[in-house]
Amino acid sequence: MTSTLRPEGPETPTPAGGRTRRWQICANGRQVGALRTTAVPHGSQLFGEIAELEISEGRGRGRGTFGALAAEEVLRGWGCTRVDIDVPESAQVARGLALALGYTERMRNLAKHLTAPPDLPAGVTARAIGAGEFPAWLDRAAEDYVRSLRESGLTEEQARAKSGVDHQRLLPQGADSPGVALRRLYGGGDDAGTEPLGSLWVDLHLRDLPDGEPLAWVMVVEVSPAHRGRGHGRTLMLLAERECLAAGVRTLGLNVFTVNEVAIRLYASLGYRVTNRLYGKPL
Repeated sequence: MTSTLRPEGPETPTPAGGRTRRWQICANGRQVGALRTTAVPHGSQLFGEIAELEISEGRGRGRGTFGALAAEEVLRGWGCTRVDIDVPESAQVARGLALALGYTERMRNLAKHLTAPPDLPAGVTARAIGAGEFPAWLDRAAEDYVRSLRESGLTEEQARAKSGVDHQRLLPQGADSPGVALRRLYGGGDDAGTEPLGSLWVDLHLRDLPDGEPLAWVMVVEVSPAHRGRGHGRTLMLLAERECLAAGVRTLGLNVFTVNEVAIRLYASLGYRVTNRLYGKPL
């Protein structure tokens, strides 16, 4: 039996300046599945993505494996230096395929439906991050993001390229960027208002869900090193939920890197559930 990957339609550009194409997976000339390849620019590099992989006929015959490997070759030909796949939590077969092909789980997507605004602990206050504070805050947030990306499997160059593109896209006007909540958390006592306990960045409308409702996303939740281990990460997440509900948004999601077991336990205790897992590998 001869398996081939056949273009289903023309290659098209993406809004971010990349390229994408849908393919048919064929066996002896007959379509048995499909997938999509996309190249995404991150600075001077291209990251590949494989999506929409489905086998419509003859499952269990290695056709998914062939399709994924053939897609990797397409992405190599496009100049991609790594490839990622986003797998729904319910797709256990696809998760097994990813691991068998040498992919490593890099991060998880979690989400929670919000109902009533939670109370914050007594004695804490939240303040907006102003224009004067923003550059120093962003530098630190970017370095933390680069470190997490490297721990998840990216090279230093790849991590810095992705960090630069992501922050420019999501915060185009700095502290005045629309649709975001940038907050610092302060405690009480003699040092109230002088030393932040941590910081929070929430995109209040990352995208629309299939039902048309907005999805908010936690971009940064960071506790200052001197104040870790005291429950402030939980408080920042409660603050994120309050910001979302105040903006009329009832679904809040986030990424957590797989190596961050402490954060995974925190989010689970707050009622967040895994929706997707992101796997990747170098090409």
